[in-house]
Amino acid sequence: MRDDLGAGVRLGAVRRVVSLVPSLTEAIAESAPGLLVGATDWCSHPAELDVVRIGGTKNPDVARIVALRPDLVVANEEENRAVELDALRAAGVPVWVTVVRTLDEAFDSLERMLVGACGLPAQPWLAEARRAWAGLPRPTGEPVRAVVPIWRRPWMVLGRDTFAGDLLRRLGVEQLYADHAERYPAVPLEELRASGPELVVLPDEPYRFTATDGPEAFPGVPAALVSGRHLTWYGPSLVTAPAVLARQLADTVRE
Repeated sequence: MRDDLGAGVRLGAVRRVVSLVPSLTEAIAESAPGLLVGATDWCSHPAELDVVRIGGTKNPDVARIVALRPDLVVANEEENRAVELDALRAAGVPVWVTVVRTLDEAFDSLERMLVGACGLPAQPWLAEARRAWAGLPRPTGEPVRAVVPIWRRPWMVLGRDTFAGDLLRRLGVEQLYADHAERYPAVPLEELRASGPELVVLPDEPYRFTATDGPEAFPGVPAALVSGRHLTWYGPSLVTAPAVLARQLADTVRE
């Protein structure tokens, strides 16, 4: 089979899976929890997940993964580094890499991974997520112009071709840096303020923005504190993400 990068992955029966991506961990745990034997330290959902922890997304312990004898390791081209993935392949471990930059890509990628690679039946939660987003009312009026920081030391924002940006677009939010040459550009705070945002969207991951840490940097601009999991994870959270994010975007604070 071929993964999202088009790389051939030789697979037999998949009974032991290690996930290097929190989103994919949650997706597999919801679909077939018995498959997972390892996950990263950042894989926080489901809360009761009880598997071997193999380090972070950027620094997984390759030897520990190999020792788990996985039939498949699932990864992402953005969240994981090629050096560890190549080391796993060299050790004879099949590696499936996902590429997700839009909502539609997420749906298709999850189906290929779960049904094609893992050999599972079509998942009801994935069909429900598709329905939830398909049933989202089309935004009316002009989109709200926003900056979407993901870090603040230095300030970094969503740029071009991001999954989170696609979700926000569907919810009526226009990123001011959507046409930037970089996907996650570092932009000085003064420039962010001068760009004329009508809204600043502050997720709680990867940087944990809060009501007292973030809005004060944009005086006079409404700030929406949103769930990073619902904005950036592509898994079962997509079922409730439209309603959760719409509510949080409407509930703003102002400094």
